[in-house]
Amino acid sequence: MVQKAKILLVDDRPENLLALEAILSALDQTLVRASSGEEALKALLTDDFAVILLDVQMPGMDGFETAAHIKRRERTRDIPIIFLTAINHGPHHTFRGYAAGAVDYISKPFDPWVLRAKVSVFVELYMKNCQLREQAALLRLQLEGGGKAADAKEPAGLLAELSARLAAVEEQAEALSKQLDDDSADAAAVATAAHLERKLTGLRRALDALEPGTGSTSSVPSQN
Repeated sequence: MVQKAKILLVDDRPENLLALEAILSALDQTLVRASSGEEALKALLTDDFAVILLDVQMPGMDGFETAAHIKRRERTRDIPIIFLTAINHGPHHTFRGYAAGAVDYISKPFDPWVLRAKVSVFVELYMKNCQLREQAALLRLQLEGGGKAADAKEPAGLLAELSARLAAVEEQAEALSKQLDDDSADAAAVATAAHLERKLTGLRRALDALEPGTGSTSSVPSQN
């Protein structure tokens, strides 16, 4: 069973959280509520999230301050943040949002379909990265001799299985990249997809090096 991605919804108004859940429920992912910046930071201590929808105006710690804390943490700095705001103070206010680390800045009221489409892109990228990490872990086990994780399979059989799994991820990543190009998507999403493809290329090279006859047993390149 494919594990669902988690999406963090941060807003101090319960009715806004309810509206976001209604819009994003069609994505069939796990939606996690946080009613303050402090509550969001606590959730980020224990769970991994594909994307964060963060309200700008909140009492106490506002969206900008919350985003600054998120970007300072090693564990959470790469999570995409989409700012949601009911106010518009012009280009300077928008620039502050991007300077705080947001990948997008959307003013309320927003188009539900547009918001759902933007979030779905980051969910897809997150899922592809999860698949890639799984393939990398399996490949490292093979390099270390497999042990119990190899399930007593012959090395050649395990390599074939790894290659097939990696091919499936490569195909999905290529389709996603084409979709981003066709839709003229956000630069942040395109850059994330390109980074994913580079990691896939490195993993494919490492896997190819293990094929019989290559004479290479070099370690897997870093996937970070």
